[in-house]
Amino acid sequence: MELGWVLCLALLTGCGPGGRLESTSADTAGLQPGDRAFQVKGVVRDVPAAGGTLVVRHEEIPGYMPKMTMELTVLNTNELAGLKAGDAIEFRLVARSEDHFIDRIRGVASAEAGTVAVSPETTPAADEVEEEEVMLEPGDAVPDLNLRLETGEGVTLSHWRGSAVAMTFFFTRCPLPDFCPRMNKNFEKARSLLMQSGAGPTNWVFLSLSFDSDFDQPKVLQTHASIYRGADARGWWFAALSPEGVKVVKPAFDLIVGREGGSFSHNLRTVVVNPEGRVFRQFNGNRWTPEELAEAMVQASRSEGEKAAEIPER
Repeated sequence: MELGWVLCLALLTGCGPGGRLESTSADTAGLQPGDRAFQVKGVVRDVPAAGGTLVVRHEEIPGYMPKMTMELTVLNTNELAGLKAGDAIEFRLVARSEDHFIDRIRGVASAEAGTVAVSPETTPAADEVEEEEVMLEPGDAVPDLNLRLETGEGVTLSHWRGSAVAMTFFFTRCPLPDFCPRMNKNFEKARSLLMQSGAGPTNWVFLSLSFDSDFDQPKVLQTHASIYRGADARGWWFAALSPEGVKVVKPAFDLIVGREGGSFSHNLRTVVVNPEGRVFRQFNGNRWTPEELAEAMVQASRSEGEKAAEIPER
């Protein structure tokens, strides 16, 4: 099953992957050094048939993340027995440096689960329901997206025509390490592999594209980018898609980006575009590796394409 579906309330600033997480009163038994544990209450939204995960809408975890609906990894699948949508539960959430899990799952009375059980935000807004459209296949032309760079400059995707482009979709307030943060960590490692290969191609660029353009303003993107790129920004841009752009990429890449009340829901999609602006490869979820992405970029860059338009050097 694809891991990577997450719904986040757009209320609080997120924490970067290097931030310190303070444990709540959660049981710390069985944790490894560096793990952080949180005791959480919520309501089951879905019990995926594939097993191993649980979709839960939980209350705010102070100091870590706001109310969210997430597909969470279950450590002991025996704890899923008997659970169904609508059940109020309490559980332990453990955040590690690279991933997470939940355990100690137990049913509680609805009143104990807090306001998430009766929140009107659990019903998707009608304007988020869209007609089904066919996603792009390898070789199909990618729409020329309008982007607002971290510098504040507006550009289109065609500015990089002539280069292989890797695009991933995220937003800065997505907190768990194996969701949006993993996408950008993988970009950092893949970029390093390409930069370290003296005989490799040079016509490539990485784009981390936020779909939360209201919050992810240029300065926010700059600060967030520095967490992953450090002082070396070569070949990697952070940018925001307009709401219109989000509507374009959703059917194109089978990208789920919706809202529940004031919340975002999204899955994980990373797309490699060849120098002619056509889909070369799409990576779904978070199971792919930086090595796989770097190799796809090498292969995609071999296509002949027109010279990229002039933009600030990266």
